[in-house]
Amino acid sequence: MSKIGFKMSGFLLLALMLVLGACSNASSTADVSTTSNTSAEVKESGNDTAANATKIVKDIFGEVEIPTEPHNLLVTNSSYAEYLIEIGIVPQMVLLTAEIEPDYRKPYFEQHGVKMIETVQYQYNYEQLLALSPDLIISQGSGMEQTVYDDLNKVAPTVAMDTTGDMEDAIPKFGELFGKTAEATQVLEVFNGKVDQARTEIAQAIGDKTVLVLRVESDRYRYMGAQAANSSSRFFYEKLGLHIPEIFKDSKDWFTPFSLEILPEIKPDYIFLEQRMLQGSDASQSMKDLEANPLWKSMEAVKNGQVFPLKTSDFVQGVGPVGSALLIDYIVEKLVP
Repeated sequence: MSKIGFKMSGFLLLALMLVLGACSNASSTADVSTTSNTSAEVKESGNDTAANATKIVKDIFGEVEIPTEPHNLLVTNSSYAEYLIEIGIVPQMVLLTAEIEPDYRKPYFEQHGVKMIETVQYQYNYEQLLALSPDLIISQGSGMEQTVYDDLNKVAPTVAMDTTGDMEDAIPKFGELFGKTAEATQVLEVFNGKVDQARTEIAQAIGDKTVLVLRVESDRYRYMGAQAANSSSRFFYEKLGLHIPEIFKDSKDWFTPFSLEILPEIKPDYIFLEQRMLQGSDASQSMKDLEANPLWKSMEAVKNGQVFPLKTSDFVQGVGPVGSALLIDYIVEKLVP
């Protein structure tokens, strides 16, 4: 073979090798691309599975299947919403009756991006709830009727919490429900530390002096009992260690009606006076009648300027780690010089 023929053959062989090499690289690149796409699809599918995961929990009516990670959580009780936020679970929506909410609540919910849905007190608008498209509803179970629970479940899986509503009872149960047990414990520890400090300050300031919590309603007057099971009674007379006037010391009711004729016999050193806020009810005339009553004017607490206004929204609706802490500050401000 001539030198020219040899060089041509070598050139052709080299070209063939380059072509084969290019084909091999292209094939490898295609394989890598396919593998990469497959991995992405599996990962996405896994996320979908997690997003749709459910679990079985127990509420006051029995077992209910709920999403493990709800994305459109609706809470029907504004205090419950506060409990959840404080342990790290921020609901997307909360039902509330604006006129009975404490002043801090609206800015608090706005700060956390919670949509507030105004409703009529003690009523549900099911068409409204359906339009909100919740994937989970959290509600207070105490006092709820089975028919109401069933109707809520038609809107979305509903957990009717088996709790008194008192935060010491409710917050641990919310922690268990959402896997936030440690956070729930910490929230209560911080709050109880504040309670202990306030009780000490009050005891040092007023000793055994007595405190009356008086409720003014549209058609009657009632006082708060110190031995009632209600969380408000425990808050004033157990947690903060206040002393009720001797005449009422054995009362076990949350609020007991009484006649203004016995005002001279009560003899409290301090009075927290509530003009009750209730949708559809107005107690302003009863308050005027009380303040004009000679027996009221003759009370030492009244004459000494030791009567302090108390909002229904602050101690009934505003219960929670935030609201109750604010109420403690208010009571300490009034009782501790």
